[in-house]
Amino acid sequence: MASERSVAVVTGATRGAGKGIAHGLAAEGVIVYITGRSSTTATATLRGETLAGTLEQTATEIEAAGGTAIPVTCDHTDDVQTRALFERVQREQGRLDILVNNAAFIHENLIDPEPFWEKPLDLVNILDIGLRSAYVASYYAAPIMVAQQSGLITFTSSFGAACYMHGPAYGAQKTGLDKFAADMAVDLEDHNVAAVSLWLGPQRTERTEIVLRHRGEQYDDFMAMAESPQFNGRIIKALADDPRRAERSGQTLITAELALEYGITDEGRQPPSYREQLGQPRIPHPARVY
Repeated sequence: MASERSVAVVTGATRGAGKGIAHGLAAEGVIVYITGRSSTTATATLRGETLAGTLEQTATEIEAAGGTAIPVTCDHTDDVQTRALFERVQREQGRLDILVNNAAFIHENLIDPEPFWEKPLDLVNILDIGLRSAYVASYYAAPIMVAQQSGLITFTSSFGAACYMHGPAYGAQKTGLDKFAADMAVDLEDHNVAAVSLWLGPQRTERTEIVLRHRGEQYDDFMAMAESPQFNGRIIKALADDPRRAERSGQTLITAELALEYGITDEGRQPPSYREQLGQPRIPHPARVY
């Protein structure tokens, strides 16, 4: 029997943007399936410090706040595990309303200023855990949404799709997410399912806390108006509930600008858009070649 409440999947929700987005969605009454590889023990490190955050911790915090979170250990490099995730959602809830493609591989040398050939080759793995994995998750989510004739597929992207940010691997991943949204929207347009890419501003996360301790002189000013990830979760829920959602399908949207439109603030603040400083989303050409 299908759930009467909205159901979401947020990939990469052990910490950071994914964790906060899951919190924001759950606070709005959404049943949230959260995925990640760290189930009960945090294993990721940055600059010699352990990055806090596990699936169980995220779920416990959401439940303590009155929300509903269902943790699913999933390695998004494994297509079989990803397929099993969506089969479980379909089996247990009978519906899927929101997919947040957030899982990504963030190498600890990503923010170093060296040129790409002097950084570890492993940085390119963001194209597997981040770009390819988002395609696979959308591949398995789309049939559920098409069958129910409703749904929203989102990608957490950034201004790095428009300007130089952290090097070519990061930029290519973000640009690819924007193109996924544009092209998936074409395939989904007759099924009342929208696909959008979202440019988030700088986020206050466990990772940025460590970065600021080591590289504060580089990011202090930029982080002064940083967004909470929960802020973006609330924006995604407002977008999913927007009766004109289909009109935005295929677009790359700046969440700070959506917040103004929807009347959403972040702990009493209005985070700025960086359109003027960092660039604006590309507008896809309307031509279609089959």
